[in-house]
Amino acid sequence: MGTKNKRNNQKPIQISNAFRQAVEATAEIADGYCQGLQALRANATTVTAENTLHLEGSVDIDACVHNLYPNDSRWDYAIGYEGKSYFLEVHPANTSNVSEMLNKAKWLKGWLQDKALPLKNIAAGKTLYWIPSGKCKILPGSPESKRLAQSHIRIVKPLRLPIK
Repeated sequence: MGTKNKRNNQKPIQISNAFRQAVEATAEIADGYCQGLQALRANATTVTAENTLHLEGSVDIDACVHNLYPNDSRWDYAIGYEGKSYFLEVHPANTSNVSEMLNKAKWLKGWLQDKALPLKNIAAGKTLYWIPSGKCKILPGSPESKRLAQSHIRIVKPLRLPIK
C-alpha cells in the first residue's frame, strides 16, 4: 500500500492496490510485481487503458514460475486495473495454436485455484485474453473460435481496459 502526500501538512492518504497485494500474497510470483505494464516489456504496446492512473501493475507469470513448471504450458501475464486482475497471453494466433492456448488456459485455471487464490479472487470474470503477436488467422464462427469461446478465451488486439 502506498501513500500520497497532501499539501498543507495533512495526513497522507492511503492508496489501496488490490492487485499488488494479491501478487505479493501469492508465493510463486510474490517478487514479480511490476508497476504499470512493465512486466510486459515489449508487449506493453498491446494493452491500452482508458485511464492509466487506474493501472495497478503487472506480473509476468511465465517468467516467475518457469523453473517451477518447466514442462508445462504456462500463461504469460496478469494485469491489475481498477482492483481487478486480467489475464493475457501474447502468442501467434493461427488455428494450429488453439490447442496450445487451451492447454495454457487449463494450466492457468488450475494454478489460480491451487497456488494463486488471492489473484483469482480479484479476477475480472472468467474471460482470458489472447492477444495475437501477429495477424490473427482464426475466423469468427470457425470451429476453433467456438472452442476458444467455450473455454472463455477471447482474442483481442489491443486489450483495452476496462473491458466493456
